[in-house]
Amino acid sequence: MELAYYSDYAVRLVNTEEPARNKDSLTTVEAVRELFGAASQMARRATDADVTRFRSVRSRLRAVFTAADEGDQTTAVDLLNSLLLEFPVSPQISGHDYLDEEGRPRWHMHLADHPSNATAGYAAIAAMGLAFHLTEFGADRLGLCQAPPCRNAYLDTSTNRSRRYCSDRCATRANVAAYRARKRQEAQEAQAARERPESTGLTAEKSQESSTPADR
Repeated sequence: MELAYYSDYAVRLVNTEEPARNKDSLTTVEAVRELFGAASQMARRATDADVTRFRSVRSRLRAVFTAADEGDQTTAVDLLNSLLLEFPVSPQISGHDYLDEEGRPRWHMHLADHPSNATAGYAAIAAMGLAFHLTEFGADRLGLCQAPPCRNAYLDTSTNRSRRYCSDRCATRANVAAYRARKRQEAQEAQAARERPESTGLTAEKSQESSTPADR
């Protein structure tokens, strides 16, 4: 499993909250465990205390995405480095499949579960995964959805760095909103164009009525 894969841990945690909609799905220990996945041993060690701790890490990870989205790469890196220092990882070499029929394993780096508590384990994996993604693809590949009111985090893996939305749904909604805005603007401009000749004619008529006989 490539280490960059773990960056999705950060995205999943950040997106448990929708600040603009005042929604938060991270309210129970079951919600914490779902972030890990059913197969994770660390998920089974989660307790009610991890709910508050996870929310704290979530705020710090969102701050990383916000700084990157605003073009402040230095701040994004500083914030991420503080998480890496606080939540160190335990890398291990692992192999889950084979290169050939002779049974030679396909070795790769794996981030082991942190032994202290569920929050520390998840934060370590999320921060390291995000760090690998940032250094491999660039800080500008960390973004927040541009379709109001959604501000979900996303990782831009497009070839031309063009991603602006967290999902196809938000992209469609934003495009429809932009289309309707253009149509309203066109209608307003057309209405203004229809009113201008009438207004000019009235002005000319009033000007003639106010002129003196000598002028005529």
